[in-house]
Amino acid sequence: MRPPQYARFDVAPISKRRLRWELAIVLGLSFGYAGVQSIITILRRLSQETALASQTATINRPLAEQPFFDLAYQLLGFVGELAPVALVAYLLWRTAAPHLGNLGLGRLPGRGARWWLADTGWGVVLAAAIGIPGLAFYLFSRIIGINANVVPTTLDTYWWTVPVLILSALRAALGEELIVVAYFFDRMRRLGVGPIATIVSSALLRGSYHLYQGIGAFIGNVVMGLLFGWVYHRWGRSLPLIIAHWLLNIVSFVGYPLALMLWPTIFEVAP
Repeated sequence: MRPPQYARFDVAPISKRRLRWELAIVLGLSFGYAGVQSIITILRRLSQETALASQTATINRPLAEQPFFDLAYQLLGFVGELAPVALVAYLLWRTAAPHLGNLGLGRLPGRGARWWLADTGWGVVLAAAIGIPGLAFYLFSRIIGINANVVPTTLDTYWWTVPVLILSALRAALGEELIVVAYFFDRMRRLGVGPIATIVSSALLRGSYHLYQGIGAFIGNVVMGLLFGWVYHRWGRSLPLIIAHWLLNIVSFVGYPLALMLWPTIFEVAP
């Protein structure tokens, strides 16, 4: 197995103490905080008399009654939640091209001008490999009662609804793959943590902030995190992960209203 490509990029030395504080701050501003919040949420769900499978977890919801203000809040949320992504891009920025090489982005030496085509292609393959088993596992977890009913969106239908859902899908893909994978792997490597421990830690972090949806969501996302972590360690490229995650979210967010219209009972699986 050849060394991961992200390890080839030189960076200025930073003390391990500073790296630990930096990692804690970045995660505290993003998915570490979301993970703790999600753990509290699942404990609250499990403490209720209503069975977990009878509860609902909504991902995209209206933020205001008036359409204009709802759109404004949705766009503001998109920009605001990408602030931690901008932070890690700033922290790992290289003066020499590829500037975002430490995040697994940009053309690599020896690659042609269309390097992004290969990354996109592998992203589509990853999405196909994860999508169908993921849906099957979700339905199975609903049947055995370890997951809430996940509603991808309750947004009303306006001209901007689909674009906002696509942006929401992109926001999640960029945030998770660039922070939980690319940035996390870089910092763990520089802290001297081995690849296996890094992959497992990243996968558990990914699972933690999905716990608000149920135990099934935690397990499914840990498995996804293990696969994505191995792929990133093997090739050092984050664009395939972003593309795969974005496609999966688009199908989930945008396809949900259509699926509900065609098959009204498909998501109403009872334990």
